[in-house]
Amino acid sequence: NLSEMKPFLESFLPFAQKKMGFDRPPTISFVSDTENANKTLGKTAFYDPNTFSVSVYTDQRHPKDVMRSLSHELVHHAQNCRGNFDKKPKMGEGYFQNNGYMREMEREAYEIGNMCFRMWEETYKKQLQESIYYTRGDNLKMSYKNWRNQEVNDRLMESWGFKAPKSEVLNE
Repeated sequence: NLSEMKPFLESFLPFAQKKMGFDRPPTISFVSDTENANKTLGKTAFYDPNTFSVSVYTDQRHPKDVMRSLSHELVHHAQNCRGNFDKKPKMGEGYFQNNGYMREMEREAYEIGNMCFRMWEETYKKQLQESIYYTRGDNLKMSYKNWRNQEVNDRLMESWGFKAPKSEVLNE
């Protein structure tokens, strides 16, 4: 069910495009293939430079792993948009071991793809945390950080005897 991933993808894709610098959006397909999913060394994703398309396998994978694979393939898309595949380098079985140029393209995809995903993830988590507000009795909105600090302070004051326990205050 990719509907749960939709808000993450809607945030990640523009972030990746800006960081990686590709000038045209790729076609992205999420592929369900149970036979592939049951293979220990099955496919996770691939990029087709001829059609500017990314395919990502989703069965039996953690959503974060799916997105990391997507990020890797988006680097290949950026490479293609830059013209790195214009000379039609040989791909297919064994291309990584037999083609130094393609090995370098893969190294870049692993490095940039993982770094980009990690930057987005940390930025997304921070934005999510900063947007969480809790309402207190006086209906003032408080950030999570301030709420947490107030809770710690209240509990310390209570344990030191300077404040009545919450259970007593609530039962009055």
